[in-house]
Amino acid sequence: MVSIERIRQLREATGISMMDCKGALEEAKGDIEKAKKILREKGKEIIKGKEGKEISQGMVASYVHPGSKLGVLVELHSETDFVANGEEFKKLAHELCLQIAASRPLFLKMEDIPQDFLDGEKKIYQKQFASSGKPQKVIDQIVEGKLEKYKKEISLWSQPWVKDETKTIGELIEEYVAKLGEKIEVAKFVRYEI
Repeated sequence: MVSIERIRQLREATGISMMDCKGALEEAKGDIEKAKKILREKGKEIIKGKEGKEISQGMVASYVHPGSKLGVLVELHSETDFVANGEEFKKLAHELCLQIAASRPLFLKMEDIPQDFLDGEKKIYQKQFASSGKPQKVIDQIVEGKLEKYKKEISLWSQPWVKDETKTIGELIEEYVAKLGEKIEVAKFVRYEI
């Protein structure tokens, strides 16, 4: 039996329903961190169940940094206008705007990065190590490692969230999917800076 206090703590930390929090805590044998992970995984399960669902509602959120030299627009979609007009959805949209302002992603997901863009980066990395005296096999491994790291840095979905670097933006969105019970998708974003 899980105490009501532990359930309340998990609910405050995640915003997910009391029943879901209770179930996750029971599965995690009272461990809040394990329960959070279980809820995130359930968020992934919710996403799997929602694949193919039409997401025709949503909003465009904006953020202008003090001084008016940096601005962000994010188009965020959901399944229903009920969720799209809710405070939690607006909060997520604002968090995404702040992330984009702070972390400068160029693409939504790693698979969205064009191959010719990656090829250009790969050539730069290879030139950096060309005169290092290392065997080509080692250079290739270093280049691939740097390229993977770079792809994560420039892809919004795989970036660490600036407010909690233990989770990625993808995991943050999955938490909101679990919390709101609907598929949520970032359609596109734009970052302007003077």
